[in-house]
Amino acid sequence: MHRPMDESADSADSVNEVIPSAMRPHPNESAGVRSPAPRPAGDIPDPARVDPGVLAALLDRHGWLRRGGAAGRYSRWTPPAPPGGGTSLLVPDTTAFPDSEDLLGEALTALARSAAPSAREVLVSLAVPSDEIRWWREVPEPVGGAAGAAGWTGAEQLHRAARQILLAGALAVRARAGYHGARHRRRARAALDGILVGPAPGGRDLAAFVPVEPGRPVAVRLYHALHATRDAVDYQRATGGFEAFDTAVEAGAGRELTEALIALVQGSEGAGIALQWAPAAGIPEGCPARPEPVEFSPGDLPALRRAGARYLRDEPAVPVRITGAVVRLRRSGPRGAGIVRLRVLAGAEVAHVRLELDEEAYRIAGHAHLVGLPIRVEGRLESRGGFRRLTRTAQVVPVQVDEAERDRLMKSLQENVDYFEEACTGE
Repeated sequence: MHRPMDESADSADSVNEVIPSAMRPHPNESAGVRSPAPRPAGDIPDPARVDPGVLAALLDRHGWLRRGGAAGRYSRWTPPAPPGGGTSLLVPDTTAFPDSEDLLGEALTALARSAAPSAREVLVSLAVPSDEIRWWREVPEPVGGAAGAAGWTGAEQLHRAARQILLAGALAVRARAGYHGARHRRRARAALDGILVGPAPGGRDLAAFVPVEPGRPVAVRLYHALHATRDAVDYQRATGGFEAFDTAVEAGAGRELTEALIALVQGSEGAGIALQWAPAAGIPEGCPARPEPVEFSPGDLPALRRAGARYLRDEPAVPVRITGAVVRLRRSGPRGAGIVRLRVLAGAEVAHVRLELDEEAYRIAGHAHLVGLPIRVEGRLESRGGFRRLTRTAQVVPVQVDEAERDRLMKSLQENVDYFEEACTGE
């Protein structure tokens, strides 16, 4: 039972953004949480493509118990407590014997029919080789009749924090920065496409399955970033210094990750994240075979908050040369400087930027908009506002494009004609 991570619109402040947006359910599963009804036998991985060693490794990882078998031929596995209705799997040790594929088929069918929650997770990892990321929160038991509401609230908080942590990892794959703001988000979300996320019963535990292709770089970067952040928090609490947070940026740490960890820990008695590599894909370079879980406590929150504010304050503006389509023009009167909004086509990893232009540059932008041409402009992409504002603008010129692109831009003009009328009338 797994669901995709929900899509959310861009917000003005990336700190509070609900992320990421591009996660989808497995092809064998519709979106949303489903009941644990047995799946049909045809809805399981092909036994001929399943490595029995990988299946045994996954069963062991998820707490299934090996209870003997014929040495060198097969092993018998039973689900973790509580018992899964008498389910017992015979898993061949190799595919060298004539009945190996039959045994694998029977084992996979039994998994599909098992009531054990871990059976579903084993099948997911077999269908698409995936690294597993698990989150947990230690939350106090609710008092009285508030159990249902508290569980729902806790589950949503855990799910939201997990989304933020995954996006922080994907952003760090795109670039190392103390604060990303609006930069790199489209490609970071695309890197998260296909991730499956399980339910969070009671708001305490959550699992995500990150396909090795293309998601392993995200899992690896998260491993390094989480451990670097943990070390930096320990250093700050011991010495009062924040130098370790600066070093941690190279490992993938930054404001997005500190804010996500705050969201994970807040309201709990402690929280943690554990990563496990897909057995079918091996161990990534530079990582241990069994990574140690990373845990954070409420006592870490002051250091995380101060580090996040420091990342935001210290990230410098970026000099850029942007090519963009004018989608909005506004000024207070028929003459003088005005505000222009561009849809970025090239030059910066953001979707839109806002800039103030003097009267001559504003006129150039308006004419380019009328004839369906983008403009090119130089300036500094400011970290304030999430890298959505361009300052110190210069060299505003229209850019020639092919006919197909011009037609598309003209269509955009027609769809946003009200915005352009504001510029002409001086709203």
